[in-house]
Amino acid sequence: MKIDKLAVPVFTTGSLFEPVDIKSASEEKSFGEMLSAAISDVDGLQKVSAQKNIDLAAGRLEDVSEVMIAAEKASVALQLTVQVRNKVVEAYQEMMRMQM
Repeated sequence: MKIDKLAVPVFTTGSLFEPVDIKSASEEKSFGEMLSAAISDVDGLQKVSAQKNIDLAAGRLEDVSEVMIAAEKASVALQLTVQVRNKVVEAYQEMMRMQM
């Protein structure tokens, strides 16, 4: 069984699970593009997990560990997305409370 490296996806420049490369960080992407790519990656992980569940139920997949790993990856990615969203909302609310 092969275990993939888990990269911290907080400051990535591309896919959600690509490690950060300082040299490629000079590529300018808008916040919207980065957000869209991250949400797309989370959606992709959710779809892979759902398909593996269907394959297991249909008998096309015998290894339960593949299904569990896919489900856990999707769960962790979704939890990270929700926590980042919460921090962004919290920062926005804090800025709105500031007096000028």
